[in-house]
Amino acid sequence: MPSDYRPILDKIKAGDWDAAHRSIQDFSDPLACRIHAFLHRQEGDLDNAAYWYARAKMTPPADNLSEELDRLYQLAQK
Repeated sequence: MPSDYRPILDKIKAGDWDAAHRSIQDFSDPLACRIHAFLHRQEGDLDNAAYWYARAKMTPPADNLSEELDRLYQLAQK
């Protein structure tokens, strides 16, 4: 696992969904799965998002996309 996923999150924030998705596919730890889930949630593919949230051992969050992205940044800094 890289020390943080901020470069991938920066791609998401910049609107480069494809680059972020390509980058996150190389990782399978819980935070990577959560980021992958977020990408599919952002895309509107909620079934795929649910799969990746389950791999992260969590249910889909109730917060909006902006709040979730902020939370992902916080988690990536730990």
